[in-house]
Amino acid sequence: MPKGYLEHANISVTRPDRSAELFRQLLGWVERWRGESQLGGRTIHVGDPENGQTYLAIYTGGHVQGEFKKGQPLNHIAFVIDDLQAAEQVVVAAGLEPFGHDDYEPGKRFYFFDWDGIEFEVVSYEGETS
Repeated sequence: MPKGYLEHANISVTRPDRSAELFRQLLGWVERWRGESQLGGRTIHVGDPENGQTYLAIYTGGHVQGEFKKGQPLNHIAFVIDDLQAAEQVVVAAGLEPFGHDDYEPGKRFYFFDWDGIEFEVVSYEGETS
C-alpha cells in the first residue's frame, strides 16, 4: 500500500496577489513561486516556510469571472506519493480512470476524478513511472 501526504490545493481567485498576501499574513507562509500557468493565466504558490511541503496554488485565468458559488473555485487537490505505479493501481481498482500522465519538473504525476467529480493530482518526486 502506498503512503503519501496532502501537498497542495489549487484554487481559482479573482486577484491572486491579494489572496497570496492573505495567506502570508494569516498563516506565516512565504511565496514559493509565481509565474504563468501551463493552461494560461497565472499562479502564485504560497506555503509553509518550515518544510516547504504544504502550499496553496492560487490561480487566475480567463475562466475567472467574479464570484464563485460554494465548491466552484477548487481546481484540484494534490497528494505526494512514494510509489506512483502502486497509487495508480489503487485508483484503477476503485473503478476510476487516471489521465493527464506527465513528467515535468519537479516530478511525475497523473490526475483522476472521484465519483463526485472532484479532481485529484497524484505526484511523485522520487522518479517512479506511471
